[in-house]
Amino acid sequence: MTTRPAPTPLLVACALGIERLALRSGGRLGAAGGPVTVVRTGMGPQAAERAVTRMLTTPAFHEAAVLATGFCAGLAPGMHPGDLVVAEETRHPGGVTPCVGTELLVKELARTVPGRTVHTGPLTGSDHVVRGHERADLYATGALAVDMESAATLHSAVRTGARPVAAVRVVVDAPEHELVRIGTVRGGISAFRVLRAVLPAFFEWHRSLLLPRR
Repeated sequence: MTTRPAPTPLLVACALGIERLALRSGGRLGAAGGPVTVVRTGMGPQAAERAVTRMLTTPAFHEAAVLATGFCAGLAPGMHPGDLVVAEETRHPGGVTPCVGTELLVKELARTVPGRTVHTGPLTGSDHVVRGHERADLYATGALAVDMESAATLHSAVRTGARPVAAVRVVVDAPEHELVRIGTVRGGISAFRVLRAVLPAFFEWHRSLLLPRR
């Protein structure tokens, strides 16, 4: 009797408790056909790097696919809270990390959260909350959105071993819609609802990684 190899696990990384709450309330974990774990890394690139490296150096996650998610700041004019950003790459002081399966994620997100705008492009990292003129400066580099953890998460993930990585973020504030506190304004509530709805798209991305290649 041949023993099947264990399915490749999926590690979904977010920074904030409110992000983890949205993800855990949004669907049944494990629906992708392999083990799915949501980890709260803590806020900032250093916390993300530590948490992700710690997880991926344990035997259960040596070959895990990694998807970074949560909220972000949109950089492009015309973005709105609740828009989605699927990274083609993440940018980090240590370099650029290409993402896997961007087109599939865009397709699945359009199906999962119909009516929401999905943007694709570079997602850049920062070590602080970006405001005002910094937003325009980052947009001038070609980046569409910024957050503090995605780039560090994916950089740490590929540094610990070859694996599929992706990043999907929900815009919580944008050039014309700056946010003061998540959850106290309509934009924050809208972003929370979108994040709660996206898990099925992540499951499909993960499931596609498990299919045999022809």
